[in-house]
Amino acid sequence: MSELFHIDTGSGRPLVLLHGGFLDHRVWEAQISAFAADHRVIAPDARGHGRSPNLTEPARHTDHLAALLRELRTGPAVLVGVSMGAATAVDTALEHPELVAGLVVTGAGTGEPVFADPWTVDVLGRWHAAMAAGSLEESVELLTLFAAGPARTLADLSPDVVDRLRDMARSTMSKHAPGEPDLLVPVTETWERLPGIEVPVLAVHGALDSPDHIGMAERLAASVPDGRAVTIEGAAHYPNMEKPKEYDEALRDFLSRS
Repeated sequence: MSELFHIDTGSGRPLVLLHGGFLDHRVWEAQISAFAADHRVIAPDARGHGRSPNLTEPARHTDHLAALLRELRTGPAVLVGVSMGAATAVDTALEHPELVAGLVVTGAGTGEPVFADPWTVDVLGRWHAAMAAGSLEESVELLTLFAAGPARTLADLSPDVVDRLRDMARSTMSKHAPGEPDLLVPVTETWERLPGIEVPVLAVHGALDSPDHIGMAERLAASVPDGRAVTIEGAAHYPNMEKPKEYDEALRDFLSRS
């Protein structure tokens, strides 16, 4: 039996919502409410996140997700992910293609990210240092900066969005101790294997996200046989939270086409 905590609500075509790193399923509150009327919406917490247990042995997020979907007997589902969740969605299309009917990704390409933009590299470096030092509040604040992107500050965002992100990050980060072993096993050769993904792929960008995150998602969309990209203005790394109406419209359009 899968150990992933998950929301499973509604009925119809299965739609699986995958959250970003150090967050949890609550990233998708607006979409769970909006899509459960005509879809079976499944929103898990990845291992080590939210209400799911920490890893105790080396493992891959994609395999835990696949085990859950098989247990729930979803059949091929549309996987929708942001950041780490987007990478897990793509990795699942590569490793467990029979479970995937389509992909909607934001802020990532595959589970092998490439970071070169100075802003992204700086924030990631300071965040990793804060995590290693056991500074919970500094770690929370640095992770939350990705919601603003390089062109804004957190003061430019809705306080509700910032508070929700901080709460999720604090909850998950408090489950982990400084120096604990990293048991997450990456999927490999992902970029080279992208042309083998046969399902439709949509990359949804927040226009204010970092160049690295936008670039990886655009590279993904350009590398698969059936890929396209759309941009949501006025949002960065979490457009589903900042601009739920616009994000939901893009997702519904994708679902109507695929």
